Amino acid sequence: MRATLHNFAKNLDVTDLRWMPDDGFSIGRLRIELLSGLTVALALVPEAVAFAFVAGVHPLVGLYAAFIVGLITALIGGRPGMISGATGALAVVMVALVAQHGVEYLFATVVLMGLLQIFAGVMQWGKFIRLVPHPVMLGFVNGLAIVIFLAQMSQFKVPGTMVDTGHGMGGGEWLSGQPLYLMLALVAATMAIIWITPRITKLIPAPLAGIGVIAALVIGFGLDVPRVGDLASIQGGLPEFHIPMVPLTWATFEIILPYAVILAAIGLIESLLTLNLVGDLTGKRGGASQECIAQGVANTVTGVFGGMGGCAMIGQSMINVKSGGRTRVAGIAAAVFLLLFILVGSSVIELIPLAALVGVMFMVVIGTFAWNSLTILRKVPLMDAFVILLVTVVTVMEDLAVAVVVGVIVSALAYAWNNARRIHASTRDSATEQGAKVYEIHGPLFFGSSDGFSELFDVEDDPEVVIVDFADSRVVDQSALQAIEAMAAKYEAAGKRLQLRHLSRDCHRLLTKAGHLMVDSDDDPDYELAVDYDVRTGVLGGH
Repeated sequence: MRATLHNFAKNLDVTDLRWMPDDGFSIGRLRIELLSGLTVALALVPEAVAFAFVAGVHPLVGLYAAFIVGLITALIGGRPGMISGATGALAVVMVALVAQHGVEYLFATVVLMGLLQIFAGVMQWGKFIRLVPHPVMLGFVNGLAIVIFLAQMSQFKVPGTMVDTGHGMGGGEWLSGQPLYLMLALVAATMAIIWITPRITKLIPAPLAGIGVIAALVIGFGLDVPRVGDLASIQGGLPEFHIPMVPLTWATFEIILPYAVILAAIGLIESLLTLNLVGDLTGKRGGASQECIAQGVANTVTGVFGGMGGCAMIGQSMINVKSGGRTRVAGIAAAVFLLLFILVGSSVIELIPLAALVGVMFMVVIGTFAWNSLTILRKVPLMDAFVILLVTVVTVMEDLAVAVVVGVIVSALAYAWNNARRIHASTRDSATEQGAKVYEIHGPLFFGSSDGFSELFDVEDDPEVVIVDFADSRVVDQSALQAIEAMAAKYEAAGKRLQLRHLSRDCHRLLTKAGHLMVDSDDDPDYELAVDYDVRTGVLGGH
């Protein structure tokens, strides 16, 4: 554990713990960062309230989570520019826990969730996000864009008509007639302003301009449209320290552990994929383990301050990056502005029309969806196209974590199958040993190709000495060793000798550990890729 902590500290990317870009401090940069943070904070309010409703808790529980998680991850997270807060992916898991055991058990679960994420960060498990193939990433962003779009549909319902279904807030009457047309017009106007603003000026983030203009229009003309205050009151005080009121018993641990594991996994997967996506946009890499620890610390603190926990939010992160936010200042500003909304600005924020915020999120959807994936579906291998579509559908129908796991498994199976089909052999007479036949193996030998390997040989018609050349192959796992042993046994039973040639160092190591295939590694301790190994006698010699 001490070595792991040392390696983590050694690899910590302290260059990303900066407050300003590499070109230094400037008033213009600070203005951009603060305005980006303000824009994000405005977009966070309805999202946090909506996700609190989904989880079946008070809106302030979601807002406090957005503030605390957003602040801590902005301070110590793995990628400046990322925004974290309460998310729907976590809320849909929390609702069952809250319904069965109450909100105090949720707080305890969030604390345990955070501790698990800290452990994952210390163990540097975040690096395994590299195993996520590009088709899975494309499916992830497409599916998440659709999820963000569908999440905005609830804003087109008559305020106050949604009911508690026992699995979060649902139902409700859809807007119709003039109210619907007015809502759609304001959404379209917001999107148009966001599109036009960068072509006129870059002094103010386009999403903030859209929100400001539409809010002024609605408030100035007194238009009767749904507003933030129609969702719920966001007025409140500072979050207070609160130890979860649950029995400290093994029974409690058994209740919260499964939820904590699921929430920790979903939170880290969504956060690390968002980290990669923001990294692509900002040209930065690394920080996965640092992000795991930041998410863990944030959730642990959130759980003892009455918050529902959270993770990275791709929608708000995209708003921040598109608005020009590139440093930790923007994320910190977003969290501080959100707290100010709760403490002193609720009366103003509650007047903002939901249509303006929906328009912002619709532009996020357009910017998030990988439109090029629609054209490359016909150009990439069929399996990659299938994975893109599969991950997209599963993300929408189930959740992000399930979709990514399914995508990785399918991709891994496809890779194993393709490699299993690659194994083949060419034969020739040996140039060094008269009368011997050489099988030159091509392709990796592993569990998927072991059966195909066995079918390459003609034991009955082969000469007395058979050489198997692995110069263009690799012996990967125990299944491969078993296949070699089985083939050696067949040749031995036929009174013939099987010899292995050109084993790499790791292949030799596997053979050494393989039970009755005994090899004395001291015979040639410095060999590289030029080794003969007699399976029958166990003699290793240079070549």
